[in-house]
Amino acid sequence: METLNFRFENGSRGSGTKTELVGVVSSGNLEVLIEPAALNGACEIEVKTAAVGFAAIWQAVMSDFHARWQLADTRISINDMGATPAVVSLRMDQAVETMFGEQT
Repeated sequence: METLNFRFENGSRGSGTKTELVGVVSSGNLEVLIEPAALNGACEIEVKTAAVGFAAIWQAVMSDFHARWQLADTRISINDMGATPAVVSLRMDQAVETMFGEQT
């Protein structure tokens, strides 16, 4: 297992007060827990993954996610069992959309 941590400063969209959990940890999938946190406008993401050695790909996926959503005061925890970047993006978008009550 590998643990990766990402922090994005100066988000413009608060996460509100709702905590959401989407996905399921199983082969080729992941779960995403998203919750509000007092982080001075930042978004922190912790990834625990079975796929060791893919930090650069995770960085690209997390940067793309942050560019789309610009979350502030949000903590995201990801438990991954080898999901592809497309599945990671889908699950993260699903978590945010569920948190904000938007259609997925």
